[in-house]
Amino acid sequence: MPRATGPLAEALARRAVLLDGGLSNQLADQGCDLSGGMWTGRVLAERPGQVEAAHTAYVRAGAEVLITASYQVGHDPDLLERSVRVAGAAARAAAREVWVAASVGPYGALLADGSEYRGRYGLTEAELAAFHRPRIGALLAAGPDVLALETVPDVLEARALLRVLAGTGARAWLTYTVAGGRTRAGQPLAEAFALAAAAPEVIAVGVNCCDPADVLPALAAAASVTAKPLVAYPNDGSVWDAATGSWNAPAAPAPWPVEDWRAAGARLVGGCCRIGPDRIAALGPRLA
Repeated sequence: MPRATGPLAEALARRAVLLDGGLSNQLADQGCDLSGGMWTGRVLAERPGQVEAAHTAYVRAGAEVLITASYQVGHDPDLLERSVRVAGAAARAAAREVWVAASVGPYGALLADGSEYRGRYGLTEAELAAFHRPRIGALLAAGPDVLALETVPDVLEARALLRVLAGTGARAWLTYTVAGGRTRAGQPLAEAFALAAAAPEVIAVGVNCCDPADVLPALAAAASVTAKPLVAYPNDGSVWDAATGSWNAPAAPAPWPVEDWRAAGARLVGGCCRIGPDRIAALGPRLA
């Protein structure tokens, strides 16, 4: 896959970069069936053109980074490669620089029971590393610009992911899902973010798929232990109900103090679940 004209890390040293939004909500708006354990991966397997169309919608909204549909795919090397190829096609069609970030979802995502919002799966670091190693290998072989180690709920899983990346020369960002000033597994955020500070493979660190109100305290915690660029792509404040397979929306969505996020060090900014192209288009001018 042809790369963008310059490494994402170099861009982050100069300016803020706009991420895309939620892939699942955009695919649902396009009429796709996301039922079953594979979620967006089902659409990738059955209707890859719809995934490319969703990526293209975000390119048109101004997104500079497209996150692949590999979050819940599992270990299928063909589908993992396809996720990068499909996003790459949308990136190449843009008349400007667009990077492709290969999504590495947490172990809990494949359980399809909301475990990514709890962590503490009962597995060892070595077992989690063994789970992630072939997935990361297949994604790297497809040639993305960066890996998105995202929605990580637990410091233990972050250690496992970084263990797999160590010495590979790959580049990645690491984002936790957080609540109430801690990881979803309950660990202090400074401890969680310190792992990224010590990992040369990590080019940026922060949070995703969390309430917007949790973003600024998390960024402050990250900035206290690392000078690396920070990442923020929350959802709309909704809470996932695994039993019903639906989001419980907040009565009063929290505003996005993007300027405060930027002042705290956020350089990669976008949206996660339930944030569509319209919200990304409105976000872009606030990063200028």
